[in-house]
Amino acid sequence: MSTEDRAKAAAQKVEGKGQEVAGAVTGNTEDEAAGKAKQAAANVRDGIEDAKDKIGDKAKEVGDKVSDGVDRAKENLNK
Repeated sequence: MSTEDRAKAAAQKVEGKGQEVAGAVTGNTEDEAAGKAKQAAANVRDGIEDAKDKIGDKAKEVGDKVSDGVDRAKENLNK
């Protein structure tokens, strides 16, 4: 997962929360809604990064198992 993408998502959440609060204080419902939308988009970005991490972890796990299987097969051939 990209630390840069996580940082962008965190910044987008902060920006969105600020816009939401400013909209609520001033009574500007458009700003409030836009702030909530930015926060939702940041949450989606975080979810995507989580999924990428999990896929990468599983791919490594599968690769390790395949490599172990190949090593065992080579050992059996050499007996």
